[in-house]
Amino acid sequence: MRLSLGSAAVLPHAGPNDLAIDLGTANTRVYIPGEGVVLDEPSVIAIDVRDKKVLAVGRSAKAMTGRAPESIQVISPVRRGVIADVGAAREMLDHFMRAVAGRWRVRRPRVAVVIPYGTTQVEKRAVRELGGSVGAGKVHLIEEPVAAALGAGLPVSTPGAHTIVNIGGGTTEVAVLSLSGVVGCESMRTGGEDLDEALIQHVRKGHSLMIGALQAEELKLATGSMSVSERESPTREIKGRNLITGLPKTVGVSVQELREALQESLAAFLNAVRTCLERIPPELAADIVDTGIVLTGGGALLRGLETELRAMTHLPIRIGREPAHCAVLGAGRAMEQPGLLTAMSVST
Repeated sequence: MRLSLGSAAVLPHAGPNDLAIDLGTANTRVYIPGEGVVLDEPSVIAIDVRDKKVLAVGRSAKAMTGRAPESIQVISPVRRGVIADVGAAREMLDHFMRAVAGRWRVRRPRVAVVIPYGTTQVEKRAVRELGGSVGAGKVHLIEEPVAAALGAGLPVSTPGAHTIVNIGGGTTEVAVLSLSGVVGCESMRTGGEDLDEALIQHVRKGHSLMIGALQAEELKLATGSMSVSERESPTREIKGRNLITGLPKTVGVSVQELREALQESLAAFLNAVRTCLERIPPELAADIVDTGIVLTGGGALLRGLETELRAMTHLPIRIGREPAHCAVLGAGRAMEQPGLLTAMSVST
């Protein structure tokens, strides 16, 4: 049974007929007021190309990446924070909605969807239409840095600067917030997936070994960025296809070498932080000396990033609690406060 979503004419307090969605490049997350984050799955869907039947969604579909026969198409419908394949996104979101439908006792919920800062009007309409295609009558759009800041517990509705660095799978946003709005923001259509690609290209060029996206992601999470622990193994075993012989092969690569392969991409994140801070008014700059910077998004867990930011800015740096969930938590909390939802929602 398909879900039917809708809204009332006014903005009541959130209840079981409301939910928030973070439709991310890497993961889709769903929050229900009173219950918390009830779904966190990879934004991946597997479809049979012969009859267009959905074979798998989420983790089971992601496990097929690089392993599926020609009859199965594995799709990531959200790219760089925007919908790249409308049909696949509709099927994926419909599956996720039905997966949590048993938690609802009231039909036709209102929906708040997190979108990247700087999303175009066309992209915003695509998100609203996607919500409508799974039955939504009303969709509120909330920009990701504002939602992430609220989810991290920052008092975004008060005067005074609060800085958020949100690193997702396909986008990175460095934003200074005050009075529920964005004062300044540097938004890049780069994120954790670019670090994966940097590792793939490095291993390919330096060791003539082709590896897949799943192994690159595991390497990224295992090696992190700059700081090396004396207790960890100095090398990593990498398995892939030798580009010279065409045969499977295992090579040992030093952790330091892998971290150096990430330097160029990580430098772009650091430069974005510097650029954003250089452009803010002096009154807000004075606030940031005290409030510092909060890291959110899955990329906040990159080892060493916190240390590098502190060394570059000489500001207090902390990682938000549950950084990967901050955006969807913030969108959900906005729904629980009608005035805040009105102030944070963006129009198309």
